[in-house]
Amino acid sequence: MRLSRFYLPVLKETPADAQIASHRLMLRAGMIRQEGAGIYAWLPLGFRVLKKIEQIVREEQDRAHAVEMLMPTIQSADLWRESGRYDAYGKEMLRITDRADREMLYGPTNEEMITEIFRAGVRSYKDLPKMLYHIQWKFRDEIRPRFGIMRGREFLMKDCYSFDIDEESARNSYNKMFVAYLRTFARMGLKSIPMRADTGPIGGDLSHEFIVLADTGESAVFCDKGLVDMDVPAKTTDFDGDLQPVIDQFTSLYAATDEMHDEKEFETKVASENRISARGIEVGHIFFFGEKYSAPMKAVVAGPDGGDINVQMGSYGVGVSRLLGAIIEAYHDEAGCKWPMPVAPFHVGIVNLRVGDEACDAACAKLYADLESAGVDVLYDDIAARPGEKFARMDLIGLPYQITIGPRGLGAGEAEVKDRHTGEKSNVALDGVAGEIAAKVKAALDYA
Repeated sequence: MRLSRFYLPVLKETPADAQIASHRLMLRAGMIRQEGAGIYAWLPLGFRVLKKIEQIVREEQDRAHAVEMLMPTIQSADLWRESGRYDAYGKEMLRITDRADREMLYGPTNEEMITEIFRAGVRSYKDLPKMLYHIQWKFRDEIRPRFGIMRGREFLMKDCYSFDIDEESARNSYNKMFVAYLRTFARMGLKSIPMRADTGPIGGDLSHEFIVLADTGESAVFCDKGLVDMDVPAKTTDFDGDLQPVIDQFTSLYAATDEMHDEKEFETKVASENRISARGIEVGHIFFFGEKYSAPMKAVVAGPDGGDINVQMGSYGVGVSRLLGAIIEAYHDEAGCKWPMPVAPFHVGIVNLRVGDEACDAACAKLYADLESAGVDVLYDDIAARPGEKFARMDLIGLPYQITIGPRGLGAGEAEVKDRHTGEKSNVALDGVAGEIAAKVKAALDYA
């Protein structure tokens, strides 16, 4: 993509109401624009990152044998009355009425709707298990939306729901999502820590939050340092096999948010040198809630003896849009974002220091074409501007590599390559820079 054709409305000044790094940098880098309290338009740069995050989430759901679908954003109030949650959910639910005076709502979550869809199509225990997911926009009318997309009212969410014949099978589905989540966040460059959690309005008796440590996190977290150092399951993990040993490895060490924290248990189970007390950002939440929805909504299947059995259910959420903010909180400096390669809006930025100079234009155009042919996402800054302005813009948007071409370097047959994460710069032969960068990009994308 040539910058002259792209839409990148960067800001020089930070808006006064932006309190945390991700909010500041997303506004300044032209990734989002606020259209209402807690409601944002996703501009091209931010949208590219959002789609890359969404695709990683999708790939790991598919790997765990979940099947994608899409449910509507608007739901009938009658479904929520069946489960008993319509009046209990609270003011965060946006309730609306259509022209026929039917009571509707903008879905904050989808347990009721997926249960209705399941009961309409599955009749026998022989059709189980089933895991269905979608990636859809949600709305919750937060009383105090703040921190940009981290606590907005409209957000993109991945919801997965499992349906099983008995508790043992249901816990196996839970374990699949547990492992899928560990892999999902690791592929984005994040170290997530599973923490036992309160089930809240979703319900049930088994729940884990996946937390990324960050100073601006909304929750206090307490955990064993061993969890931070633990290896994430590889892509060769057998999702049809017994995943309990993997789960035990992570759940055997103490980890809890402030709601579930037991100071005495923490001190008893974790040596003082291994205790971590910090803040964290929730990026995923999984629940097993058994018959909470299937019983009142009569989601039953015929069992082996012909009798009706309430299915056992679980739900598994990932905050897709929230992840973007969490990644920035984990990877940034004063100059701007520092994107991990798998979620970067572009892998490489080319900076032409002398736009209009025939030799510089030709060299940049060739490099741009060579990198794109190698499968590299490239943003080519072909706009005439001062070098300082170009470099500041590239640092702000945080592409993993910057390649600078100017008259002096061309005279020596070289281009300058900057690694945005380390800040290291090196001069590379112009005829070899495309191959070298393409190899680095490929290696960074080839997650275990």
